[in-house]
Amino acid sequence: MAKTVLDRADAVRALAGVFRRRGFEGGSLSVIQQETGIGRGSLYHFFPAGKTDMARAVLEQVSDWFDERLFTPLRSAGDPRTTIATAFGEVADYFVSRERVCLFAAMTLGEEQATFADAVRTYFTDWVDALAHALRAGGLAPHDARTHALDAVAAVQGGLILARAYASDDTLLGIVSRTERRLLEALA
Repeated sequence: MAKTVLDRADAVRALAGVFRRRGFEGGSLSVIQQETGIGRGSLYHFFPAGKTDMARAVLEQVSDWFDERLFTPLRSAGDPRTTIATAFGEVADYFVSRERVCLFAAMTLGEEQATFADAVRTYFTDWVDALAHALRAGGLAPHDARTHALDAVAAVQGGLILARAYASDDTLLGIVSRTERRLLEALA
């Protein structure tokens, strides 16, 4: 029996879980219905363009979370060391609580890669740029700040892959912690 969904945001949260577990291609409409408990009529009411519309809504929700919790604070005028430490705490909590999956990275793996390319590129560009901004505010030269930021985001993304392979939150938490420490040492 299909469950009652109060609003589109509830549906997006449920869909995010399916895409995390199954990816875009593995999340067929039947699987989506079964795993979310949302009926076909409700899904098409909230997402008239179908599964691609569902995935875009999930990516938008994730992007909004990162913008609010990471990107905007990293671009703020606050103390760069505190801002970076807080941001990496948020990153660790976010990915551990969401099955060690970056949905943006997952969307680059399948045949639908081109469909989500702009959203994926924007997400990673925003992350690197926001982190580089905080590093520049902490005194690093622009090129050094960008290099450190790019390496840090790459380390987190690689950490997600290893953490999933090892089924270990500790793997991810260790990588995030060491990456944060390297950034803070670069500011010293």
